[in-house]
Amino acid sequence: MDLSNLKPAEGSVKSQGKRIGRGQGSGKGGTATRGHKGAKSRSGYSKKIGFEGGQMPLQRRVPKFGFTNINRKEYQGINLDTLQQLVDDKKIKDVLDIDTIISLRLAGKNDLVKILGRGELKSKLKVSAHKFTASAKAAIEAAGGEVVSL
Repeated sequence: MDLSNLKPAEGSVKSQGKRIGRGQGSGKGGTATRGHKGAKSRSGYSKKIGFEGGQMPLQRRVPKFGFTNINRKEYQGINLDTLQQLVDDKKIKDVLDIDTIISLRLAGKNDLVKILGRGELKSKLKVSAHKFTASAKAAIEAAGGEVVSL
């Protein structure tokens, strides 16, 4: 090793990139690669989201459609197989109420909960929720459990 073959360690030096707009001597002075005139040459320019060069943008070409019901109630669904899994994992014994559902993170504290009928329930459970599907209600009662609507 001597002065002729010294070089920095791999990855330690980054190339700094072109310094634009730092005088004529740099070769990138004057217009600083922005060309002459127009919005793009000005400082502070940023194009609008969705701008297509003056062509009518997609979000304005496509018609609005549909309808959003402002009174819609969203329910967080929990299936029977999930409840059976909780019983198998010994996370619940015989009562499942909203506080337990929230603490097990099956729903948020402001969510409305609906029990859905996928899977089968073998355990006797007292289930409290805001809504039940007919199949879920039948399955819980068939297993000897109790349904409590809030």
